[in-house]
Amino acid sequence: MARKVQFVETVLRDANQSLIATRLPFEKFEPMLSTIDKAGYYAAECWGGATFDVCLRYLNEDPWERLRKIRAAMPNTKLQMLLRGQNVLGYSHYPDDFVKLFVKKAVENGMDVIRIFDALNDVKNMKVAMEATVNAGAIASGTISYTTSPVHTHAKYVEMVKELKEMGASTICIKDMAGIMGPQEAYDMVSAIKDAVDMPIDLHTHSTTGLAFMTYLKAVEAGVDIIDTAISPFSGGTSQPATETMAYALRQLGYEVDLDDKITRQMSDYFKGVRDEFIADGTLIPKALATDTQCLTYQIPGGMLSNLMSQLKQMNALDRLEEVMLETPKVRADMGYPPLVTPTSQMVGVQAVTNVLVGERYKKVSKEITAYCRGEYGTTPAPINEEIKAKILGDEKEIEGRYADTLAPIVEPTRQKLAGIAKSDEDVLSYIAFPNLAEKFFEERKAKEENEVTYSIVEA
Repeated sequence: MARKVQFVETVLRDANQSLIATRLPFEKFEPMLSTIDKAGYYAAECWGGATFDVCLRYLNEDPWERLRKIRAAMPNTKLQMLLRGQNVLGYSHYPDDFVKLFVKKAVENGMDVIRIFDALNDVKNMKVAMEATVNAGAIASGTISYTTSPVHTHAKYVEMVKELKEMGASTICIKDMAGIMGPQEAYDMVSAIKDAVDMPIDLHTHSTTGLAFMTYLKAVEAGVDIIDTAISPFSGGTSQPATETMAYALRQLGYEVDLDDKITRQMSDYFKGVRDEFIADGTLIPKALATDTQCLTYQIPGGMLSNLMSQLKQMNALDRLEEVMLETPKVRADMGYPPLVTPTSQMVGVQAVTNVLVGERYKKVSKEITAYCRGEYGTTPAPINEEIKAKILGDEKEIEGRYADTLAPIVEPTRQKLAGIAKSDEDVLSYIAFPNLAEKFFEERKAKEENEVTYSIVEA
């Protein structure tokens, strides 16, 4: 019997995050939700990552309400989100009570699969979120942030997978955020994990470097169970490979694929129109759809590269880009080879720019790099360069154990602070994650409700 390969559709989260900075408002994809629900996906990734922040910051949407509406329109498909471990959806560590309540509420509002990762692959930072997911009755997908370095070996990754399984992971995701995993690496790594544990494996990559289609095929050959793809109008470049293309290729190779081609065609026709609107208004820039192989040389993900370029442009120093690109891998090595994913990618990138422009390495460092050297972000894959750490920290003490253990509970004090303003625990969670954005959102919501009341009185 042919082996089945399942698909996660990313257009509602990572595909639009990668191509149009998550600017896809609910009303733009709402008409397609009941169609996507019939397609036969393993799951639809629709929340988490940057969606929460962007809903409040740019789209004037309540992220919780968005999740509830997606759930109502898609009763037959598992909904999936991306969670940054102890960072949840932000850039710094939160106390455990916030992590637990956030996961509980995400599941209550409709979430089925929570993909949990840590920027340093430090499982201590994933434990609370993993346990909360299992307790809430959802699927905990323990995630490896894939990168290559002298210390990132298959044996190390397998060790991590075993720890994640012990924490309650039902599935394992290999998350290749930079699109640097080649076909042979995929084959070898999936084989090594499959030999060690009997669990479904999901591979997530990006088409940034042009390797993704080949990587997926070799991963499937090695036994991968699930792949992440994007419906074709939102595929390619910094997004994922196209759903329809992968389904076609896998069927031709003799694998079983549950997707309904008639439905994916309808999705494709619809999202072409949506994509064209974002091209017309300049949100989707052609460069995002191109192949960029520089990442294979410098290990700099596409989003990080554009950030470096815009930083240098603001400082009238774009001519120093080559120097910064050479400096970035050196900073990464000094910092113990962190995977370049949010927030470590930003920290390493900013430090590389600073080192080049100041003209002396680590003469000036950000508060984030200082916190990183203190141990706030967790255990680094390799030790931080001792000489540089001493230069940055001076007499400051390093943290022993897990940083979140030093943080006081935050939920109850925030509930009291927002009495009369927050309508629910979901509002409290939004405020803790992004206080300024949530405050602005609550004010606008109140004004809108007052207007509606006045309008209905006048009408009556």
